[in-house]
Amino acid sequence: MDAAMIEKAANALADKNRMAILLKLARQENCCCGEIQDMICLSQPTVSHHIKILVDSGVLISMKEGRNVTLTINKEMMKHLSMFFLQLS
Repeated sequence: MDAAMIEKAANALADKNRMAILLKLARQENCCCGEIQDMICLSQPTVSHHIKILVDSGVLISMKEGRNVTLTINKEMMKHLSMFFLQLS
């Protein structure tokens, strides 16, 4: 994994609301955008903005099912991030 991808993922995680989204997904495995909106008490456009950043960085995977969008953590990206941080220790 190249440095640019690590940087983009790390930047995506550097926000308390995006971290809250990630922690929610870690407990639930997957959920839809509406559930995230209810959990973090932000407006729909704000939640969509945060989700877009997480998906664009590769941290989350977005799957459209009809009118619903289901989100899951990209476990492969998390492995790459973990390996990168382990190299620093």
